[in-house]
Amino acid sequence: MKSLSPTQRTLRALRERGLVCAIVEKWNGFVGPHGIRQDLFGCIDVLALDPERGVVGVQSTGQDFAGHYRKLTEERAQECLDWLRTPGTALELWGWRKVKAKRGGKLLLWQPRVQVLTKADFEPEGRDQ
Repeated sequence: MKSLSPTQRTLRALRERGLVCAIVEKWNGFVGPHGIRQDLFGCIDVLALDPERGVVGVQSTGQDFAGHYRKLTEERAQECLDWLRTPGTALELWGWRKVKAKRGGKLLLWQPRVQVLTKADFEPEGRDQ
């Protein structure tokens, strides 16, 4: 059985919460020698409609949580701030990893580490992760 991608895991988890969501990351085969994946605004893989918070932009990753956090707060800070300054939006980083179902057990389950990003994350003192 093929393992799900972090984006597919995120979609499944959001839908289990009852949210309507869609992938907004696209494959562009015309860039570079082999093509690249392009995120919406360079920072969003999935959009979710949350009746309480509005439109939630989600960046999804596997093991490289710190690298993606750095990408969002440094390389794509302006795009993320533009998103967060728009009324009715939220931004989250989901990092997927396997964790033990119970202490001392062998069963491993996929769980997300979810970081809700705020404007404070884009200030130099807010980036201490």
